[in-house]
Amino acid sequence: MSLQQMGQQEQTLYRMDAPTMQTLKSVQDHIGKISKNYVNKYVRVETVDGDVFEGLLTHCERGILYLKLPSHGTSRGFFPGYQSDVILPLVLFNLLAISLI
Repeated sequence: MSLQQMGQQEQTLYRMDAPTMQTLKSVQDHIGKISKNYVNKYVRVETVDGDVFEGLLTHCERGILYLKLPSHGTSRGFFPGYQSDVILPLVLFNLLAISLI
């Protein structure tokens, strides 16, 4: 049952203004174009929150960069010896820097 069916009105708490939305979209498109040139290369990615990740850039699409993080020899899965690298999706407008390593 939706809130409107229960007699409550929907209330918007935040709406991004048009200039900010256009700026973020522009940044996202720019980073996406750059990133597509470096698929299958090792990169270091820093987010605006200060997190740093290093790994293989595997894909970039629809505002998300996919980074394959190395497993560093740890076993994950259901049987011994199984190796599984983690694919980390990162939102493009949250990135501060991307560097080749």
